[in-house]
Formats: sequence, structure tokens, C-alpha cells
Amino acid sequence: QVQLVESGGGLVQPGGSLTLSCAASGSIFGINVMGWYRQAPGKERELVADVSRGGITGYVDSVKGRFTISRDNAKNTVNLQMSGLKPEDTAVYYCNAPSRLLPWGKGTLVTDYS
Repeated sequence: QVQLVESGGGLVQPGGSLTLSCAASGSIFGINVMGWYRQAPGKERELVADVSRGGITGYVDSVKGRFTISRDNAKNTVNLQMSGLKPEDTAVYYCNAPSRLLPWGKGTLVTDYS
């Protein structure tokens, strides 16, 4: 089964930028939609962005215009470019496939501090 490894998190000041990467151990070409989730302290995990195999993207309102999701089917990677970061973006970020949840990776922590 495909394993997912997230990376790229860190500490960032408000307004800063980060790019998260998700590497899959197998092919993601057959997975129609891949997404990035986040789980903030004390909150449920939420899907914040997704991208179809053909490149169609969707975002939750709170990140629209600030986050950009992309995927490279040849490299089996899914990236999340984040800019204009806010304290409320602080969370552990995970990638997965919304329609056929794979085993969750460890995630990568993004901390926005002022």
C-alpha cells in the first residue's frame, strides 16, 4: 500500500511562506484526487486543499488566495505552497487521498508565531 511522507514544515512569522512536500512510496497516478489536510491543537482534522489527476484544484475558504496545491504524477509528489501565513494556520499538515484514505503519515508541523 502507498505510504505518505510529509516534509517542509517549520516556524514562520505571520505573513511568511512555506512549501510543504508529500512523497508517496508508490504511484499516485491512479489516485484521482490528492489533498492536504491539517489538524490544529484541539480541533478535528480538516481538508484544506485538493487537486485532481488533471490538475483541477479546490480550497477551503480560509486558505483561498494564499495556498496553492500541485501534484507531479511522474515524481509521485504533492506540494502545498503557503504564503501570507497566519497564526490560525498553525497545525500539523498531512497529505492523503480524500476518496480512498491511505495510511496516514506522521505529518509536518507548521507553527506561525508572532
